[in-house]
Amino acid sequence: MPDSAASEPHLAVENVSKRYGRKPVLEGVSFTLAPGEVYALAGPNGSGKTTLIRMITGLAFPTSGRVLMLGENVHEGGYHVRRHLGAVVEAPAAFYPYLTGRANLERLAWLSGIKNAAERIRDVLFSLELVAVADQKVAGYSLGQRQRLGLAAAILARPKVLVLDEPTSGLDPDGIQKVHEILREQAANGVSVLLSTHHLREVSAYTDRVGILGGSRLIDEVVMEGASERHRLRVSETDRALAVLQTLPFVEAVERKGETLVVQGPVDEVVKALVDDGHRIFEVTADYFDLYEYYRERIKHA
Repeated sequence: MPDSAASEPHLAVENVSKRYGRKPVLEGVSFTLAPGEVYALAGPNGSGKTTLIRMITGLAFPTSGRVLMLGENVHEGGYHVRRHLGAVVEAPAAFYPYLTGRANLERLAWLSGIKNAAERIRDVLFSLELVAVADQKVAGYSLGQRQRLGLAAAILARPKVLVLDEPTSGLDPDGIQKVHEILREQAANGVSVLLSTHHLREVSAYTDRVGILGGSRLIDEVVMEGASERHRLRVSETDRALAVLQTLPFVEAVERKGETLVVQGPVDEVVKALVDDGHRIFEVTADYFDLYEYYRERIKHA
């Protein structure tokens, strides 16, 4: 995960609100996205995910607040900044159905002024596993193939910010895994990736943070790196071990579940502290954070 404090954000959403008449769709939403970070927006239907993405990409205007991309307001003369944006919003890009996938990308490359376009197109077609259908008309593509072609178009010009609305919709498991790999590859190259999703168990494997929208507000943010440092321990003298762990400054949280202790913190230091205190360690297993269950509880009380 990138060190957000050490770099200027590629994207900053500052107190953004959107109303249609008297109806609030979004209220006071704020977050930042650092270079190389993957951020997922989650929320029930009608929570404002797509509206927020449309405002971030300049397709809609906020009622109040602002969106900064590379330090510039995208709604106030930020057109040249949006050249650094790649996006798929609401549905795969509107390609010319009577042209091939390759020809569609060639037109887009020409409009974007991409140098060495043929080589770049070949690379993205290979990355998204579209080589076999690249010279077929898009009219004959499946939904999944269109979805992957949309992602190919979004990354074609090597954007600094990549914004995707439900990027794995319509994909089979292999296609989903391929998108995961592409997004992590983009992030490793310094691209900031923002996506909306309903598939929480899926995104927990490759996102850095997840923002939860509920009741028109951003009600929580989950840092996935920290959430993964949970382990279940079976030890001797469970109550005394619990008391010891509650005094350790590097233990963020600890609770007892039956004869098992669930600990959040550096597991090596936790085990060493217990052994030094005379405990026997019977079992240590990773306790994977269930983002879906956490999300359900937060939405329930939003």
